[in-house]
Amino acid sequence: MTQDAGSDVGKAAEVTYLTIRRQILSGERAGGEWLREGDLAAVIGVSRTPVREALRRLAAEGLVRHEPNRGVQVEDWGVDDLDEIFSLRSQLEPWGCGLAAATGLADLVLLDELADRMDAEARRDPPDLDAITELNNRFHRAVLEASGNGRLVGLVSSVVEVPLVWRTFSHYSREAMQRSLAHHHEIVDALRAGDAQWAESVMRSHVRAAWVSLREEHGDSPPGS
Repeated sequence: MTQDAGSDVGKAAEVTYLTIRRQILSGERAGGEWLREGDLAAVIGVSRTPVREALRRLAAEGLVRHEPNRGVQVEDWGVDDLDEIFSLRSQLEPWGCGLAAATGLADLVLLDELADRMDAEARRDPPDLDAITELNNRFHRAVLEASGNGRLVGLVSSVVEVPLVWRTFSHYSREAMQRSLAHHHEIVDALRAGDAQWAESVMRSHVRAAWVSLREEHGDSPPGS
């Protein structure tokens, strides 16, 4: 195989991976859906080889699962799965936010801009939830990157990016949305003050409030409520 041919194969695999991943995270491919290599290859316009590689990577991320003798299925996340995810988030993200306040590495200008842009998108009628979600992901990642702990960034990313979490904002009431947006501004204020305890407290409230909104959508109540 020539170098150019190898490059083309690698590019096809990356495009295929990103395409299927986006479809899963956006909800275009629902939990429980079977993913057939031949069908995916035909739709995306590639051979089966990059599809197979893409599915392997997605399985490693926990977005799909291999069922012996049956094929590959989009992971179907239930309330118990999300409870585990948000329990992890409520420990890891507040800690990371506290570290970011202590290091002073946060790009406050960027965080202010992202928070303001989320406010603007939320004022649209209807709100642009995809734009808010993308801005929110950038905001949280920027906070974690400022913690100075590179492993924490990767760990939280692997936990957060599952379909129902990706669509968290679609489950928010107007009041819950406004509360979430207000938390972003308070997080920036805490980082600006360099107050680790304040930053950690606000982020913990932010994550738990998101979980309550999701559980209410499922007709379930958080423990102790």
